[in-house]
Amino acid sequence: MALGSTQPTAIANKLVDIVILDDEQPTYDKGDKKPQFTSISYFPDGKQIVGGSTYNSARRWDLQTGEEIKDAQVVCEREVWAVAVSSDSRWVIVGGGDRDRNDVGELKACEVETGMMKTFKGHSKIVSCIDVSVDNRLLASGSFDHMARIWDLSLNTGKLVAGPFECAGIVGAVRFSQDSKKLAIKSSVHGRCLEWGNTVAVSTLLVDSPVFWTTNDRSIVAAFRFEDDSEDPTKIYEFDSSLIRETVGAPFEHAQTITGLALSFDCALLASASFYYNTIKLWAFKSRQLLASFDIHNPRTLILSPNSLQLAYTSFSTRDPHMRHSIQHHC
Repeated sequence: MALGSTQPTAIANKLVDIVILDDEQPTYDKGDKKPQFTSISYFPDGKQIVGGSTYNSARRWDLQTGEEIKDAQVVCEREVWAVAVSSDSRWVIVGGGDRDRNDVGELKACEVETGMMKTFKGHSKIVSCIDVSVDNRLLASGSFDHMARIWDLSLNTGKLVAGPFECAGIVGAVRFSQDSKKLAIKSSVHGRCLEWGNTVAVSTLLVDSPVFWTTNDRSIVAAFRFEDDSEDPTKIYEFDSSLIRETVGAPFEHAQTITGLALSFDCALLASASFYYNTIKLWAFKSRQLLASFDIHNPRTLILSPNSLQLAYTSFSTRDPHMRHSIQHHC
């Protein structure tokens, strides 16, 4: 699908809050813990969105009507912590596990047209992050078991293709390069870039926000702090993918702990969120210009739509723990 180019300077004054998608699940039965949306993913045409819930399901909405597609729920045995949609719209992939037991990770793919399920077994604890390669052949997963794995998504066998790759901490994000030959892995202790087994480690401490490859895999974008920093990451850096430790250009300075990150498909826009400081910021990627800042209560995860015209996010609070919002601008 051809993606339209974004004009960042025309955005700041054209953002309006247009959609709120609420969780109408029955009363939660796990004591005081309330269900919440943990992750979101757009379908490639931008007309539907899927969200993972700690109520053991992935749910789908039609964004043109704002209505949930009830018969499209993916029901899981455990809490859903990560969701992804393949770029051919064939698969909805979910990963998760149980916070109380944290004994077995759950990873499965649901075929959109048929509802057929395939299961990938190997993670011993919560599956915290997933990504699908651009060619839709590979599935990457990261887990609380400090392992990252790469699976064959094109076959029905659930076969492990590469890994497990051991990390020094909980794996917070995985991301395939656009040529599908490399995998960026971010853990709670450091980040690394894998080229089918050749590991380049980076001495960093990263928060649980995503990582991104830029156009033609020239660089990697991540919320980051150096070891000699005493505070949580408040800056977003662009790293040369061939050198890894070398930064490109000036960092984005959110000035508050960054807990969410999103990069548009054309690499024109970057969005960052701070859960603890109740803000979402929108940036022009190339110039590093701050376009807009929004006061949002406890934003958790972010994603920009395929055409860059929508910014969807989840938020969490004790008042509305399972509310989803979508912000849109009109060109």
